[in-house]
Amino acid sequence: MKLFRILNITLSTITLLGTINAQAESVNQKAQDRRINITYKNEVNASWPARKANKVIVVGRGDSIRAFSPFAGTASSAQAYAEVANEYKRIFGDKVNVYCMPIPTAAAFYTPDAGKSMVKDEKIAINGLFSCLSDSVYVIDVYTPLAQHVKEPIYSRTDHHWAPLAAFYAAQKLAQVAGVPFKDLTHYDTDTVSHYVGTMAMYSKDPAIKNAPEDFIYYIPKDVNYTTTYINYKTKGLNIISQEQPKQDKFFYKFKGSGAYCTFMGGDSKIVKVKTSTNNGRHLMLIKDSFGNAIPGYLFYSFEEIHVVDCRYFNKNMKKYVSDNNITDIVFGNNISHLCNPRTSNNLHKYLNQ
Repeated sequence: MKLFRILNITLSTITLLGTINAQAESVNQKAQDRRINITYKNEVNASWPARKANKVIVVGRGDSIRAFSPFAGTASSAQAYAEVANEYKRIFGDKVNVYCMPIPTAAAFYTPDAGKSMVKDEKIAINGLFSCLSDSVYVIDVYTPLAQHVKEPIYSRTDHHWAPLAAFYAAQKLAQVAGVPFKDLTHYDTDTVSHYVGTMAMYSKDPAIKNAPEDFIYYIPKDVNYTTTYINYKTKGLNIISQEQPKQDKFFYKFKGSGAYCTFMGGDSKIVKVKTSTNNGRHLMLIKDSFGNAIPGYLFYSFEEIHVVDCRYFNKNMKKYVSDNNITDIVFGNNISHLCNPRTSNNLHKYLNQ
């Protein structure tokens, strides 16, 4: 009997260990599935020389010249951002879907071999972020679709933002994960700002950037009705001094020159609510920096309401705002450099209790 009991205990222990190992393998498989698995090889400008101009990386020359900021973040510096996304999911629970959509910068795709020592690897940082997310937070990998379209004009050559076309591919991926409708570019009118020179002429102080203008091309949905309401802030630096009463205005503005990226909502320091004719009960909140400004215009076919909140400017209680506006989906959509800055995660945490 004693031998039987020993054998029984041993078999139970083996069974338990097998179950634990199977669970661990399942968790590891989940973590692996959430990682970016493609290996990106720069076939655009890998052999080009690279130089620093006032802390900006400049590659190429003539009409092909490109300028972008170096990425200095790490996987560990992205951890606090993941923890905030997890915190939002814990607080809002099953009533709200939470998504994490880190946005790569141009450095991820256009750094030539000669400039690799000037930047950190954005893919490593994004995978580090994904590995810290709760299984209940949805991962939005936009690195992969952007890498697949990298030979298209998805990043401005003369500005620190991505181009509107890149935001289209990001919105498409978001809609796929969120399980909402999405329309291709045949459902949009195209508008172009010619001779555009963005922020990198100022940041780099390099006249070669100023002398290499490009086209700023953006897309306006044409088969959907929508109204846009703004609560504009008056700010001093990053501090909100006061706010205006809500008012309706257009979503797309026609800006010329270096301000063309302000085409979307006119800038950052405001809360934006877009009510669309897509009656599916899905109310999206996009928490973003300026990279995120180009995303909402592609989601009018996808969500009934879209609320846009900048991670630097928000003076309301996030819990109350989510409840009052029946938010069903929250997307964290910051560029990778911004999300690695501890100020961003600190702000997002503060908004829950202010």
